[in-house]
Amino acid sequence: MKFKEITENEVKRIDRLQSEYFSKYMHLFDPPLPDGVPERLEKIVRSANISGSDVILDMGTGTGILIPLILKYEPALIYANDLSEKMLKSVKERYPDVRTLHGDIRGLRLPDRTIDVMFVNACYPNIVDKHGSFNNIRRITKAGCRVVISHPMGGAFITFLQEKVPFPLDGFPENTTVARNLFESYGFSVSMFVNEDKLYILVLEG
Repeated sequence: MKFKEITENEVKRIDRLQSEYFSKYMHLFDPPLPDGVPERLEKIVRSANISGSDVILDMGTGTGILIPLILKYEPALIYANDLSEKMLKSVKERYPDVRTLHGDIRGLRLPDRTIDVMFVNACYPNIVDKHGSFNNIRRITKAGCRVVISHPMGGAFITFLQEKVPFPLDGFPENTTVARNLFESYGFSVSMFVNEDKLYILVLEG
């Protein structure tokens, strides 16, 4: 099983739509959060087994909803990445020590083997060029890294969103076999898989 191919023009078009959409509606992603979501977000962050020496990348950070939870573990450094400059500005104002990185993950120019833990929370379906993105994720992550692909509302929530947003959204890998088939060629193994009604967690190790 492989990720579908997509043209460069289509990647740019969808990235632009997403940037505009999330900049316009960023207020919807701030607290107060729905009942149960804060607790599920804590489970997501806990699944990464963060240590004090880890360098973290929060991809699709939005308004930085995971950052205060990550900070509890006192990692060495946090990078926050997003397509929306407006969202990143909000993150920088709230968390000045976090290093913000604007752009598509597939083109992120961090040095090789920089990241110990990467969160892909509530944004995996939004990744347009998954093949290019996971090639780059493998390049920038260290040996022994953890990549946490998650959603605090579960995979079924994406089906609901598909009819609401002006850009395509993919589903999550529905079981460990699919996940292995997708990610082993990029050098990742599956170390944790949770697919509940309102919680999705897939932890990859490199």
